[in-house]
Amino acid sequence: MSDTELEEDRDEAPDTVGPDRTIKADELFAGKREVWIDLDGVRYRLRITRRGKLILQK
Repeated sequence: MSDTELEEDRDEAPDTVGPDRTIKADELFAGKREVWIDLDGVRYRLRITRRGKLILQK
């Protein structure tokens, strides 16, 4: 990776620490066990396991 690419990556990094916003899982899942997320045309499945963990799958 070149120095220019590293500088560009730093420019894109947020100035603050932490997420821009927080979404409660109850609101995101709306009573379901899984949701689909589209990122640039690629679908990902986010699901809650029986033990209450989150799993993200492509």
